[in-house]
Amino acid sequence: MPSSEIKIFFFYILIYFPIKCLTFPFNKPFLVFNNVTMQTTPSSAKFSFIILTVLFFLWGLLTSLNDILVPHLKAVFDLKHWQAQLIQFFFFGAYFLMSIPAGYLIKKMGYKGGIVLGLTLMGFGCLTFYPASIVQEYSVFLLGLFILASGITILQVAANPYVAVLGPENTAASRLNLAQGFNSLGHTIAPLLGALLILQNTDKVDVSTVRLPYVVMSIILFIIAFIFSRLSLPSIQVEESDNKKDFSIWQYPQLYLGAIAIFCYVGSEIAVGSFMVEYLKQDSLLNLEMKTAGSYVAFYWGGAMVGRFMGAVSLSKQGDKNKLGLMILFPLIAFGVSWIASTSYGADPMLSFGFLAVMMLNFVAFQFGKGIPSRLLSVFALMNIILLVVTMNTQGQVALWSILGIGLFNSIMWSNIFTLAIEKLGAYTSVGSSVLIMMIAGGAIIPPLQGLFADIPSVGVKYSFLIPAIAYAYLVFYGIRMKKLGEN
Repeated sequence: MPSSEIKIFFFYILIYFPIKCLTFPFNKPFLVFNNVTMQTTPSSAKFSFIILTVLFFLWGLLTSLNDILVPHLKAVFDLKHWQAQLIQFFFFGAYFLMSIPAGYLIKKMGYKGGIVLGLTLMGFGCLTFYPASIVQEYSVFLLGLFILASGITILQVAANPYVAVLGPENTAASRLNLAQGFNSLGHTIAPLLGALLILQNTDKVDVSTVRLPYVVMSIILFIIAFIFSRLSLPSIQVEESDNKKDFSIWQYPQLYLGAIAIFCYVGSEIAVGSFMVEYLKQDSLLNLEMKTAGSYVAFYWGGAMVGRFMGAVSLSKQGDKNKLGLMILFPLIAFGVSWIASTSYGADPMLSFGFLAVMMLNFVAFQFGKGIPSRLLSVFALMNIILLVVTMNTQGQVALWSILGIGLFNSIMWSNIFTLAIEKLGAYTSVGSSVLIMMIAGGAIIPPLQGLFADIPSVGVKYSFLIPAIAYAYLVFYGIRMKKLGEN
């Protein structure tokens, strides 16, 4: 268990400092601009977007590895469910603590400098796993995750608005969906790598299995940080606003309601992914070993990837025929890839047909959404509530695909909420971005809350999914509310 010094340190960063952040004077224009322009050409903007998708991929990879760490470290240190979810608490708590400092750093260092700093911090966070595995202290792993997530936070604050201004404002949601698709590719690959390198099907669990993947990632991150420091990227030119009017979040209902929506969405997505291995292991009809259950998480994040690519097409300005063709093509490609992968690795090829079934359901939901971000959000959140109800009341293949299918309907939520929330903020767009990134802290709160419910014998893991279902209900409300605001 942590020493008294570590406990004091954690008390400061997780209790005292958040209170200070909540009382932060937002009327100070620390990131307020009255003119934002991108000095670039179409070709350099395209290159910059490609480079940024690499970052989205990397932080998706490292974030999704937490879904493998949770069951692994739970077994290593013999933790309760809520204690194992401290992994998500420390990881996503960093977003809450570091988003405002990240805004300051980016203003001082520029977007490129912020990206380099974020990558470097991520490298040091991964490197911490080596001494943590030697001393075998759970608290040191948590500290490494906090450092890692602090670096990712800086990347998030810099990269999301950077992607948004790399083209016309009316296609910002489409670009974010595309970038988030590569983020989901990282999420998809991570469980497969984690299951292969970290999880074991034996009764004896070994903490040293985390060393190789995280040390290798630290080396890769340091190399990429160096490369980025040498790249010539287009700069975002900003001018400080002369407007003396103080910024108040309460003047922008789309922002403060969107902040709660980000909290609910991230918390629900992370909670479902975190409990998935435990849920699948406990299903007596499936009878899965830990390593196999861990690899199934790839379908959860893979579904989010497919859905985000489909969302990028749905919200684009292409003709209806092109949209329909591409939105049918993506699920077919995903089906083919999953079929080849399952047969190559000796898995049941019928898994691919289950994946195809939920992708078809997702396609129908896209048609109901009619390419309207607010409407899509409500439809997809409602579908996730239905899937969670099925998850809590079934077993076997139906339970398997109801929970894995949630990833498909999580797909467009981040980009749609983000663009709806910062719409019409004008000079205060960067302030809004920082507020939204801070509310990723939902990933720090909802999973441990679900863990507390899962530790109640009469509830267990199965019925603890009521917690994310309630959070998705708020997203239904937010989508409806934003549609009404848009009509006024």
